[in-house]
Amino acid sequence: MDHKNGVNLERNSIKSIQPQAFSSASRLMLLNLHGNQISSLPSKGFKDLLNLRFLMLGQNLISSLKSDIFIGMRNLSDLDLPMNLLSTLPPNAFKPLVALKVLDLAMNRIQRISPKAFTGLEELLFLNLDNNVLKNIQPGTFKPVSSLEMLVLDNNLLPTLTASSLEGLSNLQELYVRSNEMERLPADVFRHTPKLTQVALSGNRLHNIDGNMLAIVRGLKEVYLHNNPWKCDCNINSLVQYIVQTMSNHTALQRLRCVSPEEHRDRPVHTLTPELLCQA
Repeated sequence: MDHKNGVNLERNSIKSIQPQAFSSASRLMLLNLHGNQISSLPSKGFKDLLNLRFLMLGQNLISSLKSDIFIGMRNLSDLDLPMNLLSTLPPNAFKPLVALKVLDLAMNRIQRISPKAFTGLEELLFLNLDNNVLKNIQPGTFKPVSSLEMLVLDNNLLPTLTASSLEGLSNLQELYVRSNEMERLPADVFRHTPKLTQVALSGNRLHNIDGNMLAIVRGLKEVYLHNNPWKCDCNINSLVQYIVQTMSNHTALQRLRCVSPEEHRDRPVHTLTPELLCQA
């Protein structure tokens, strides 16, 4: 292998990587192994790639990760692992990747994340967990990724989110939890994420949420709540007030429509008044 800056081995029907395969490639900056048939990664198999910045392993058959796989990769900034067969993220799965900025784990089968799975990723800015089968996120899971600015949890099976599951994300700016199974959100869910500017919760099963939950996040610029079965009764009052007060900033909120009760069906949520909602 020569010392060019990048090597593209995309779609080469590669099934395995020999432990010494990259021993003479210390200057390599990009390695593309996307779309092969790699099912497992050798222990310390990339340890000689000291200068590697980008590693593409998407669309393979990788089903597990051990932390010694990435030993020595202290300059890696972008790890792409989408469309594999990962079902769990074990403790210290990415620990050697101290410079990692982008981690893409979309379209796997991840159902369990160890609370220590992201240990070591102090520089991480973007984490993509779109299209997995997560049903819960344990408290403190994201504590190690305190620099994270964007978190994508779309198309999972989460029934709710809690403040403790988002603990440590003090720099998070964008949170996407679209098309999950969320029926409720606690009022303090964003207690640990004061820098949020964008929140997308569309396509869930929310009947109402506490408007104060959004109001306390001062810098929110975009809130997406459409395609939820909004129940327009007295409990939605605080959300209505939030929408009315911030409507000039949050144009997307004008798209919200009541789903129930029947007398308010298809009515824009922001046109409701406390008198209408709380007659009982």
